Amino acid sequence: MIDVKLLREKPEEVKKAIATKNADPALVDNFVKLDTEWRAVTASLDTLRAEQNKLSAERNVEAAKANKVKIKEAEEKAAALEKERNSAWEKIPNLPSEDTPIGKGEEDNTVIHTVGVPPQFDFEPKDHLALGEALGLIDMETAGAVSGPRFAYIKGALVRIEFALVQYALEILTNPNIIRSIARGVKPGHSDAAFVPVVPPVMIKPEVFQRMARLEPKEERYHIPSDDLYLVGSAEHTLGPLHMDQIIPEEKLPLRYVGFSTSFRREAGSYGKDTRGILRVHQFDKVEMESFTTAENAQTEQDFFVAVQEYLMWTLEIPYRIVMCCTADQGDPDARHLDLEAWMPGQKCYRETHSADLMNDYQARRLNTRVKRKDGRVEFAYMNDATVFAIGRTLIAIMENYQTADGKIGVPKALQKYVGAPLIG
Repeated sequence: MIDVKLLREKPEEVKKAIATKNADPALVDNFVKLDTEWRAVTASLDTLRAEQNKLSAERNVEAAKANKVKIKEAEEKAAALEKERNSAWEKIPNLPSEDTPIGKGEEDNTVIHTVGVPPQFDFEPKDHLALGEALGLIDMETAGAVSGPRFAYIKGALVRIEFALVQYALEILTNPNIIRSIARGVKPGHSDAAFVPVVPPVMIKPEVFQRMARLEPKEERYHIPSDDLYLVGSAEHTLGPLHMDQIIPEEKLPLRYVGFSTSFRREAGSYGKDTRGILRVHQFDKVEMESFTTAENAQTEQDFFVAVQEYLMWTLEIPYRIVMCCTADQGDPDARHLDLEAWMPGQKCYRETHSADLMNDYQARRLNTRVKRKDGRVEFAYMNDATVFAIGRTLIAIMENYQTADGKIGVPKALQKYVGAPLIG
């Protein structure tokens, strides 16, 4: 949630900012109205309680009894208003950062830089599904019969590459020397704290999902009514609440986690889009980064996350570009959003494989995750999350960029020690 002080003192600035994210400025007006009413009732309640203490001291039984009824009515009204006010507050998206480009859609995103050159083949390159089916590595037909559309069986050596990616990610992100080198490349003196590996739950309570500001859009989520639990759409959904309702000493920051989980998305809003292959499926595996830090280090931490992503893709020798997402292409909790897009020869274009989200204190305020400064002040933490590997999309990038004329697939040098071979097929 946005700082209530900002909403009260500068509502017009907030309205202007959220409008660039295609959010209705009336959300701010509604909150301010409810907040004003709630504050008035709360103030009157304080007056009634003070009066009650006075009447009790005077032993004015009849007046105290009548006043007690007024207190109960005011408490009920205040509770109802607070619930409505908080609901309105939660609907207001985060404000975009100053360097976020203003735009109406992904076509207005800004390419920051491009690394690597798309491979030139002396044959017509195949897409990942044609390669995978020919080699018996991807079976969507059987998965469709068993589970429905947008599911796949990943088989054989492609499974070895998947878990090679997981192993490689964990090796890099827990290596203090590599992390130190990447951090110093972003900004001298930036923390070189390594990541703590986590296998988080893949189910989450609705109230916690709401506090993460990731429950919406609900139509994208898989819900289990019998237990009132949701399946996560990404590992960060249950990494983010790791310090919910906690106060973290400043000297322990940044806290960095790398989590692996299977993720689930209904893809309800993408009917007819990317239906071929495993680019957009209902079930997929991901490795994710999450960190908790202070306000002054938060944007550098996001840049560090992007540098980690670039290191991984550079060492896999896959061409990519870094994109700054415009205001309308950000998620509601995001203040600053960058994507890494890998070159995919089968589609002859760059496609998103990684994202990096800086939420500032927006999520932490909802989660009540705070930091105790060395001088004793208590503030909300600043939070970042980012993709390490979206496994399915990274497999696509490897398969299509490393394909050979005879229909086989090369294994990136960085993964060969895990796979045990330089070539599959």
